[in-house]
Amino acid sequence: MEFAWLDTRWARPFYLAFVLFLTLGLLQAIKLYLRRQQLLRDLRAFPGPTPHWFTGNQKLLLEDNLEELEEVVRKYPCAFPMWIGPFQTFFYIYDPDYARTFLSRTDPKSKYIYKFLMPLIGEGLLNLNGPIWFQHRRLITPAFNFNILKSYVNVMTQSVNIMLSKWEKMCGTQNTLVEVFGDISLMTLDTHMKCTFSKETNCQINSSHDEYVNALSEGSKIVFKRTYTFLFHHDMIFKFTTAYCRLQKIANILHQYTVMGDYYSTTELIIQGRRQSLKDKKEQGNTEKRKHQDFLDIILSAQAENHNSFSDTDLHSEANTFMVAGQDTIAGAIAWLLYHLAQNPEYQERCREEIRGILGNGSSITWDQLGEMSYTTMCIKESLRLIPTVTAISRELRKPITFPDGRSLPAGITMVLSIWGLHRNPAIWENPKVFDPSRFSPENYSKRHTHSFLPFSAGPRNCIGQHFAMTELKVAIALILLRFKVALDPTRHPSPSVQVLLKPKNGIHLYLKKIS
Repeated sequence: MEFAWLDTRWARPFYLAFVLFLTLGLLQAIKLYLRRQQLLRDLRAFPGPTPHWFTGNQKLLLEDNLEELEEVVRKYPCAFPMWIGPFQTFFYIYDPDYARTFLSRTDPKSKYIYKFLMPLIGEGLLNLNGPIWFQHRRLITPAFNFNILKSYVNVMTQSVNIMLSKWEKMCGTQNTLVEVFGDISLMTLDTHMKCTFSKETNCQINSSHDEYVNALSEGSKIVFKRTYTFLFHHDMIFKFTTAYCRLQKIANILHQYTVMGDYYSTTELIIQGRRQSLKDKKEQGNTEKRKHQDFLDIILSAQAENHNSFSDTDLHSEANTFMVAGQDTIAGAIAWLLYHLAQNPEYQERCREEIRGILGNGSSITWDQLGEMSYTTMCIKESLRLIPTVTAISRELRKPITFPDGRSLPAGITMVLSIWGLHRNPAIWENPKVFDPSRFSPENYSKRHTHSFLPFSAGPRNCIGQHFAMTELKVAIALILLRFKVALDPTRHPSPSVQVLLKPKNGIHLYLKKIS
């Protein structure tokens, strides 16, 4: 009698649907439970911090608890599992032997952060895998050979001098407080626009171009939060959030527009214009006039030779990857280096003396002179050790891995090499929080493990642009130190914020004083 309502015509289908959904939900719950139990068995040899039952260990990164992360590194040698919710874990490593084992393999990039970056950069070298990645790497490598880099030195010098002229007008002869990270970000944007498209911009003067830099920063935050919030891993859930809508708008800014003077031009128009010039056989003269081949020249040539396997979509993705991945990382590295030299005036002065001995008081610099800056290079490397702008890289294990200490993991685990943890691991570096350039003197560095310092990763998938980055770092710091002394603002100490890249949370404020 109680269930007589089921005999009604309209109720039975609803009841069956309810039972079906309940059954599917129960099966999914059983599947997740079994997955968690399997992960616990796979990771039992690796103790770690106790996770929250629902959110896991995500607060270590989402709340910028870098000091707590350092404590975890100290407490758990080599590695630990970082739970992302109750059913997913990222396996963090920060031991040089573990890193060497991990990086010697060819496992694919993680399906998480690199997949989530696709709206910003497309499918380029940063997130491709397998034969397609190998093909792109081979085709783009000529863009970073030393002859190309030599021609970029003048381009970099021009952009840095624009920034320095702006600082001179702001400072005059006074000791002036300046938020340097914003200006440096625009300077590297200017440099990358010239090296990518050979386009003169006034992005360092016209503040409207801040939109690109701000969009890149905001997009990075969204992608990072999605990576470490397990519910957002599911596209169906993420697409109903305001963050998804905002990410789409940011992607349009980064993909479709390139700053050119006082107006915007689509990347597509730039590419089509250059392609037409090549067809008209006019580009050779333009290239000679520019005195350098830009990134677009090289990838268009690669496309012409491999048209069937290197599409327009590939071309756009690689141009976006070079712009997005390169501009922000180098800007952060220069800004943090300036902060460390302001924090350590004795090292700053020693760098300045070395640079003066090489350049005199000039405002130009040559490729050969960069190689003479041995002490300055030591300071650059020590800054990259303390604050690596790329804090981690991740892979998904295609097959089981066994570490030198005999512990192992099965296929399918997402492994994360924590470059931050590696560079601050007290088992490797004595007094790891202290800025000490002598760690990178030839006699000291030769004693270190080959995989103890990895700001540009290592192995077959190391950073293709690492020599470009080091060149820009040297050019920038040399020209800055020739014209300015930098000092700390004792009331404002920059705080690193973990996003896709490591950035100063509220900028970097330094006192600048013009050297007469």
